[in-house]
Amino acid sequence: MGAGKDGAGRAQVTDAESARWARELLDHLRPTSRDIRRLVGWLADTVGGTACLQDDTGHVLAGTPTPLDEHLVADLVSGRIASAAWDDEGRHLRLVGVRQPQLAAAGVLAVCRTAPFDRRAADIVTHTAQVVELLLRARESSEAGRRLRRATSDLRLAILQLLMVEDTVSARRVAAGLWPGLLDTDTACVYVLESSAQERDHIAEECLTATDERALVVRCPAVDAHVIVVAPHDAGAGELRLLVGRRPGTYLGGSAPQSLVRTATAYGQAVSALAVARFRPDQQAVYAERTHPERLMDPAVLLDWTVNVLRPLDTLAYHTRAELLATTRLGLEFTAVNAAKVLGVSRNTVRARMDRVEALLHTDFSDLVARAVVHLALNTRVGLSEEAPEAGPAGTARARLADLLAGPALRTWAQGLLSRLEGDARDLRRTLRTWIAAGGNAERAANVLGVHPQTVRDHVRSAEPVLERQLLASGSDLYEVVLAHLALGELAQPELHPTNQDLPDSSVHG
Repeated sequence: MGAGKDGAGRAQVTDAESARWARELLDHLRPTSRDIRRLVGWLADTVGGTACLQDDTGHVLAGTPTPLDEHLVADLVSGRIASAAWDDEGRHLRLVGVRQPQLAAAGVLAVCRTAPFDRRAADIVTHTAQVVELLLRARESSEAGRRLRRATSDLRLAILQLLMVEDTVSARRVAAGLWPGLLDTDTACVYVLESSAQERDHIAEECLTATDERALVVRCPAVDAHVIVVAPHDAGAGELRLLVGRRPGTYLGGSAPQSLVRTATAYGQAVSALAVARFRPDQQAVYAERTHPERLMDPAVLLDWTVNVLRPLDTLAYHTRAELLATTRLGLEFTAVNAAKVLGVSRNTVRARMDRVEALLHTDFSDLVARAVVHLALNTRVGLSEEAPEAGPAGTARARLADLLAGPALRTWAQGLLSRLEGDARDLRRTLRTWIAAGGNAERAANVLGVHPQTVRDHVRSAEPVLERQLLASGSDLYEVVLAHLALGELAQPELHPTNQDLPDSSVHG
């Protein structure tokens, strides 16, 4: 009777221990506990020995490295045997081949003890090997998913980069394979969402869901906190606004509708609107269609002038010319570093291309006024190329910058814009004019004005809300203000190649 009771008691203890280690082992399959290193450590502690997981090349993935017989390991890895036991001078080892789909074995799980393996220890090793296989499969599946998401993200970025350099044909071809119809549109809006860098991936996924993948969603390569959305037919615009509305600290800037070839222009508009959104209670803004100076210029004169300014680039091969023009547009709109990230090239490549355009146009991009004038020509070229009539031949296109700036409508616009600054006793208009003439350099402007450089920066920053334009960040807003000063004769016209000078026809390219 007593022996029977003792036997039943031992059986109950054994069953309880088995249930306990089984529960502990299953806990490693929980989503928050899937750590192979921790599992192998648990195995060693539970059997009272050491444990090691190595891959098919012998590299230790987890646990304590253990000397193993190479031939025995080779048999396990090849799948010739599933498991093995080995006793040698006080060392007792159990080896189990750990398999994965489509592979004979991913590696070997080895457990070493000083005591022989009883049934309990052997069962723990066997079942742990099965859990290791499950965790490895889950990890491989997760990694495959991450690789797929990364490849898809890279593809979206490649499409955006093609749109930025006006290669809409290639962009449509790339998009057609995975997102048929995505770019089958003549116009699109660009949106930029800003949150924290840590939240950007979540924002991007929410944008994909909100637009039902009917828009191109890209993690901005230049600004870690930005997500760029190119939305054909304004697809998903309402959903994006709702997304921002329920996310404090997230801002949305949107462009006006633009043709796909003007994606870079639309992007600049969205960034400009984003600056306004940061000060609005609803955290969002759409680029306001205001009066732009080029719309107040005689179209025929503007076209002739643009063609003449950019004529030195016509000697280049089409692909080279398109590459230089697109890169220079972005380089003038943003910093060289950010333009390089958007285009997917090095900043040295951006600078080299812009240096080449500088040399061809005989100008200096360190001169803020020259940058504004070339920016006008480049944007005009894009805007007029689709519908404007052909310009006259080289010898007849004689429009000068002075001709563009002479119209009364442009002068009225310029005076109305800059006169907004006159109500400030700090003479913001004088500071701004001096700062522009100094190439946007606060130190040089301060020397001219006899003030501290920080005072110059404060004045320029104060002028931004008055003019409703970003000034400290290079781009379209700043260049419009520069053109306003030029139209009123408050800045000297820049040096370009002789298209801006009244020279004989034989000297046009001299």
